[in-house]
Amino acid sequence: MILKRTRNQKKNHLTMKMNSLLSYMKKASEQRREYYIHTSIPVLIKDFFTSDEVNMEEFINEIEIRIPNHLLQNVEVVYIGDFPDLAGRNAAYVDGAIYITNKEPTTHDMLENVIHEIAHSIESHYGIEIYGDDELQNEFLGKRKRLKSILDSEGYKFPESYYLDTKYSKDFDEFLSDSVGYPVLLNLTMGLFASPYGATSLKEYFANGFEKFYLGETRLVKATSPVLYNILTKLHTESD
Repeated sequence: MILKRTRNQKKNHLTMKMNSLLSYMKKASEQRREYYIHTSIPVLIKDFFTSDEVNMEEFINEIEIRIPNHLLQNVEVVYIGDFPDLAGRNAAYVDGAIYITNKEPTTHDMLENVIHEIAHSIESHYGIEIYGDDELQNEFLGKRKRLKSILDSEGYKFPESYYLDTKYSKDFDEFLSDSVGYPVLLNLTMGLFASPYGATSLKEYFANGFEKFYLGETRLVKATSPVLYNILTKLHTESD
Protein backbone atom coordinates (compact mmCIF):
# COMPACT_ATOMS: atom_id res chain seq x y z
CA MET A 1 0.00 0.00 0.00
CA ILE A 2 2.87 2.33 0.85
CA LEU A 3 4.63 1.37 -2.40
CA LYS A 4 1.46 2.17 -4.38
CA ARG A 5 1.21 5.63 -2.87
CA THR A 6 4.88 6.28 -3.65
CA ARG A 7 4.39 5.39 -7.31
CA ASN A 8 1.31 7.61 -7.52
CA GLN A 9 3.23 10.45 -5.93
CA LYS A 10 6.05 10.05 -8.45
CA LYS A 11 3.54 9.93 -11.32
CA ASN A 12 1.76 13.05 -10.07
CA HIS A 13 5.08 14.84 -9.63
CA LEU A 14 6.12 13.96 -13.20
CA THR A 15 2.73 15.10 -14.53
CA MET A 16 3.10 18.43 -12.70
CA LYS A 17 6.60 18.92 -14.13
CA MET A 18 5.36 18.15 -17.67
CA ASN A 19 2.43 20.54 -17.33
CA SER A 20 4.75 23.22 -16.00
CA LEU A 21 7.15 22.70 -18.94
CA LEU A 22 4.33 22.81 -21.50
CA SER A 23 2.97 25.98 -19.89
CA TYR A 24 6.42 27.56 -20.03
CA MET A 25 6.93 26.58 -23.68
CA LYS A 26 3.51 27.97 -24.63
CA LYS A 27 4.19 31.23 -22.82
CA ALA A 28 7.66 31.53 -24.39
CA SER A 29 6.17 30.92 -27.83
CA GLU A 30 3.49 33.52 -27.26
CA GLN A 31 6.11 36.04 -26.15
CA ARG A 32 8.49 35.38 -29.03
CA ARG A 33 9.04 38.57 -30.99
CA GLU A 34 11.41 37.54 -33.78
CA TYR A 35 11.04 35.06 -36.64
CA TYR A 36 12.76 34.61 -40.00
CA ILE A 37 11.59 33.86 -43.53
CA HIS A 38 14.22 31.65 -45.22
CA THR A 39 16.58 32.54 -42.32
CA SER A 40 17.27 35.91 -43.95
CA ILE A 41 14.14 38.10 -43.73
CA PRO A 42 13.36 39.09 -40.13
CA VAL A 43 9.73 39.21 -39.02
CA LEU A 44 9.61 41.43 -35.94
CA ILE A 45 6.64 41.69 -33.59
CA LYS A 46 6.32 45.15 -32.08
CA ASP A 47 2.87 44.49 -30.61
CA PHE A 48 1.39 41.03 -30.06
CA PHE A 49 -1.66 39.91 -32.03
CA THR A 50 -5.06 40.68 -30.56
CA SER A 51 -6.37 37.35 -31.89
CA ASP A 52 -5.46 33.83 -30.78
CA GLU A 53 -6.12 32.56 -34.32
CA VAL A 54 -2.77 33.70 -35.76
CA ASN A 55 -0.04 31.07 -35.84
CA MET A 56 3.35 32.54 -36.73
CA GLU A 57 5.04 29.22 -37.47
CA GLU A 58 2.27 28.36 -39.92
CA PHE A 59 2.49 31.81 -41.52
CA ILE A 60 6.28 31.56 -42.02
CA ASN A 61 5.96 28.06 -43.45
CA GLU A 62 3.23 29.11 -45.91
CA ILE A 63 5.26 32.07 -47.18
CA GLU A 64 8.35 29.91 -47.69
CA ILE A 65 6.36 27.25 -49.55
CA ARG A 66 4.27 29.54 -51.72
CA ILE A 67 6.55 32.45 -52.72
CA PRO A 68 9.71 31.86 -54.80
CA ASN A 69 12.89 33.31 -53.27
CA HIS A 70 13.52 35.68 -56.17
CA LEU A 71 10.17 37.40 -55.56
CA LEU A 72 11.17 38.17 -51.96
CA GLN A 73 14.39 39.98 -52.84
CA ASN A 74 12.98 43.47 -52.17
CA VAL A 75 11.51 42.58 -48.78
CA GLU A 76 14.13 43.39 -46.15
CA VAL A 77 11.96 43.08 -43.04
CA VAL A 78 8.36 42.52 -41.91
CA TYR A 79 7.02 44.51 -38.93
CA ILE A 80 3.90 43.50 -37.01
CA GLY A 81 2.18 45.93 -34.67
CA ASP A 82 -0.22 48.76 -34.06
CA PHE A 83 0.94 51.34 -36.61
CA PRO A 84 -1.12 54.57 -36.78
CA ASP A 85 0.38 55.37 -40.19
CA LEU A 86 -1.50 52.42 -41.68
CA ALA A 87 -4.58 54.62 -41.28
CA GLY A 88 -7.11 51.81 -41.38
CA ARG A 89 -5.22 49.65 -43.87
CA ASN A 90 -4.17 46.13 -42.93
CA ALA A 91 -0.68 46.36 -44.42
CA ALA A 92 1.70 48.50 -46.46
CA TYR A 93 5.03 48.13 -48.25
CA VAL A 94 7.41 51.07 -47.67
CA ASP A 95 11.12 51.26 -48.52
CA GLY A 96 11.89 47.57 -48.25
CA ALA A 97 9.67 46.91 -45.25
CA ILE A 98 6.21 45.38 -44.95
CA TYR A 99 4.16 46.78 -42.08
CA ILE A 100 1.16 44.73 -41.00
CA THR A 101 -1.43 45.30 -38.31
CA ASN A 102 -1.45 43.12 -35.20
CA LYS A 103 -5.25 43.04 -35.48
CA GLU A 104 -5.29 40.36 -38.19
CA PRO A 105 -8.04 37.89 -37.15
CA THR A 106 -6.48 34.70 -38.59
CA THR A 107 -3.28 33.31 -40.08
CA HIS A 108 -4.95 33.24 -43.51
CA ASP A 109 -5.87 36.94 -43.31
CA MET A 110 -2.28 37.78 -42.47
CA LEU A 111 -1.03 35.59 -45.31
CA GLU A 112 -3.36 37.32 -47.79
CA ASN A 113 -2.20 40.80 -46.85
CA VAL A 114 1.51 40.02 -46.73
CA ILE A 115 1.41 38.31 -50.14
CA HIS A 116 -0.44 41.35 -51.48
CA GLU A 117 2.36 43.62 -50.24
CA ILE A 118 5.02 41.30 -51.65
CA ALA A 119 3.38 42.01 -55.02
CA HIS A 120 3.91 45.74 -54.50
CA SER A 121 7.51 45.09 -53.47
CA ILE A 122 8.41 43.65 -56.89
CA GLU A 123 6.77 46.34 -59.04
CA SER A 124 9.88 48.51 -59.32
CA HIS A 125 12.24 45.60 -59.99
CA TYR A 126 9.98 43.91 -62.55
CA GLY A 127 8.27 47.04 -63.82
CA ILE A 128 9.15 46.41 -67.47
CA GLU A 129 7.95 42.81 -67.32
CA ILE A 130 4.68 43.82 -65.64
CA TYR A 131 3.74 47.12 -67.26
CA GLY A 132 6.22 47.69 -70.10
CA ASP A 133 4.14 46.68 -73.13
CA ASP A 134 0.84 48.18 -71.87
CA GLU A 135 -0.98 44.87 -72.34
CA LEU A 136 -1.87 44.68 -68.67
CA GLN A 137 -3.07 48.29 -68.72
CA ASN A 138 -5.23 47.56 -71.77
CA GLU A 139 -6.74 44.53 -70.08
CA PHE A 140 -7.44 46.57 -66.97
CA LEU A 141 -9.00 49.52 -68.85
CA GLY A 142 -11.20 47.13 -70.83
CA LYS A 143 -12.55 45.82 -67.56
CA ARG A 144 -12.98 49.34 -66.20
CA LYS A 145 -15.14 50.22 -69.21
CA ARG A 146 -17.32 47.18 -68.65
CA LEU A 147 -17.48 48.06 -64.97
CA LYS A 148 -18.78 51.55 -65.81
CA SER A 149 -21.45 50.10 -68.06
CA ILE A 150 -22.57 47.67 -65.34
CA LEU A 151 -22.65 50.27 -62.57
CA ASP A 152 -24.35 52.89 -64.76
CA SER A 153 -27.12 50.42 -65.58
CA GLU A 154 -27.62 49.81 -61.84
CA GLY A 155 -27.87 53.53 -61.10
CA TYR A 156 -24.36 53.99 -59.66
CA LYS A 157 -23.10 57.02 -61.57
CA PHE A 158 -19.55 58.38 -61.41
CA PRO A 159 -17.52 60.54 -63.86
CA GLU A 160 -16.00 58.62 -66.76
CA SER A 161 -12.58 60.24 -66.21
CA TYR A 162 -12.11 58.16 -63.04
CA TYR A 163 -12.68 54.93 -64.96
CA LEU A 164 -10.04 55.93 -67.53
CA ASP A 165 -7.40 56.82 -64.94
CA THR A 166 -5.25 53.81 -63.99
CA LYS A 167 -3.78 55.46 -60.89
CA TYR A 168 -5.23 55.11 -57.41
CA SER A 169 -7.92 57.65 -56.51
CA LYS A 170 -9.28 57.92 -52.99
CA ASP A 171 -12.54 59.32 -54.37
CA PHE A 172 -13.02 56.39 -56.74
CA ASP A 173 -12.00 53.91 -54.04
CA GLU A 174 -14.61 55.34 -51.68
CA PHE A 175 -17.21 55.31 -54.45
CA LEU A 176 -16.64 51.59 -54.95
CA SER A 177 -16.34 50.66 -51.27
CA ASP A 178 -18.94 53.00 -49.74
CA SER A 179 -21.42 54.13 -52.41
CA VAL A 180 -21.60 50.79 -54.22
CA GLY A 181 -20.23 48.51 -51.51
CA TYR A 182 -17.95 45.51 -52.10
CA PRO A 183 -20.68 42.88 -51.51
CA VAL A 184 -22.81 44.49 -54.24
CA LEU A 185 -19.76 45.00 -56.44
CA LEU A 186 -18.79 41.35 -56.04
CA ASN A 187 -22.23 40.24 -57.15
CA LEU A 188 -22.33 42.62 -60.13
CA THR A 189 -18.82 41.95 -61.41
CA MET A 190 -18.51 38.19 -60.94
CA GLY A 191 -15.95 36.98 -63.47
CA LEU A 192 -14.75 40.49 -64.33
CA PHE A 193 -12.14 40.87 -61.56
CA ALA A 194 -10.52 38.26 -59.31
CA SER A 195 -11.98 40.30 -56.46
CA PRO A 196 -13.63 43.76 -56.30
CA TYR A 197 -10.54 45.46 -54.88
CA GLY A 198 -8.74 44.73 -58.13
CA ALA A 199 -10.89 47.43 -59.77
CA THR A 200 -9.35 50.18 -57.61
CA SER A 201 -6.26 50.88 -59.74
CA LEU A 202 -3.87 49.21 -62.18
CA LYS A 203 -1.34 48.49 -59.42
CA GLU A 204 -4.03 47.01 -57.18
CA TYR A 205 -5.26 44.96 -60.13
CA PHE A 206 -1.78 43.46 -60.41
CA ALA A 207 -1.32 42.97 -56.63
CA ASN A 208 -4.77 41.47 -56.21
CA GLY A 209 -4.12 38.97 -59.01
CA PHE A 210 -0.69 38.16 -57.55
CA GLU A 211 -2.33 37.52 -54.18
CA LYS A 212 -4.94 35.16 -55.65
CA PHE A 213 -2.33 33.41 -57.80
CA TYR A 214 -0.14 32.56 -54.81
CA LEU A 215 -3.04 31.59 -52.61
CA GLY A 216 -3.81 28.79 -55.04
CA GLU A 217 -6.56 30.43 -57.11
CA THR A 218 -4.65 30.23 -60.38
CA ARG A 219 -7.70 29.07 -62.35
CA LEU A 220 -9.66 32.12 -61.22
CA VAL A 221 -6.85 34.46 -62.30
CA LYS A 222 -6.47 32.71 -65.65
CA ALA A 223 -10.21 32.83 -66.33
CA THR A 224 -10.75 36.47 -65.35
CA SER A 225 -7.40 38.03 -66.31
CA PRO A 226 -5.48 36.04 -68.95
CA VAL A 227 -2.89 38.77 -69.59
CA LEU A 228 -2.19 39.12 -65.88
CA TYR A 229 -2.03 35.33 -65.54
CA ASN A 230 0.62 35.09 -68.28
CA ILE A 231 2.70 37.79 -66.58
CA LEU A 232 2.50 36.01 -63.25
CA THR A 233 3.51 32.64 -64.67
CA LYS A 234 6.58 34.24 -66.27
CA LEU A 235 7.50 36.05 -63.05
CA HIS A 236 7.08 32.82 -61.10
CA THR A 237 9.76 31.01 -63.11
CA GLU A 238 12.08 33.96 -63.69
CA SER A 239 15.08 34.50 -61.42
CA ASP A 240 18.06 36.84 -61.44
